Amino acid sequence: MNVEIERKFLVKTNAFIKESYQKNHIEQGFLNSNKNRVVRVRIKDETSYLTIKGLTSKSGTTRFEWEKEIALEDGKQLLEICEQTIIQKIRYLVKHKKHVYEIDVFLGENEGLIVAEIELSSEDEHFEKPEWLGAEVTGITKYYNSQLSVQPFKNWS
Repeated sequence: MNVEIERKFLVKTNAFIKESYQKNHIEQGFLNSNKNRVVRVRIKDETSYLTIKGLTSKSGTTRFEWEKEIALEDGKQLLEICEQTIIQKIRYLVKHKKHVYEIDVFLGENEGLIVAEIELSSEDEHFEKPEWLGAEVTGITKYYNSQLSVQPFKNWS
């Protein structure tokens, strides 16, 4: 079984940009945003993926994840039938100590939101936090991309 273990954090400053070693443009939509099984279509630069994610654990860190690359044209067509808002973001990769952080700078309806994720090998794995990392939002559903497509950041009060 493919399991994803990750923690999410807000980002305090854009100091991470100078530390990044990769930058990608991402568009993604949700064919199904049911909390028990999320089905996502993602186009990262010129590559498309279909991803299925299962129910998140009580801690908010762990869930089933299955992902396959699909043809770019298929990804574009699937984006056209997705629910609600298409998520647009720039993803930066930053290596800090032994881990890689994925920092998403959201665009469009979610502009102003910056979230960092770190994937871990276990829920209790120790990791070093960089100075630009802010408050932890692991398990807070409004920060899930599937929820940002339904209730964009610009509509938060």
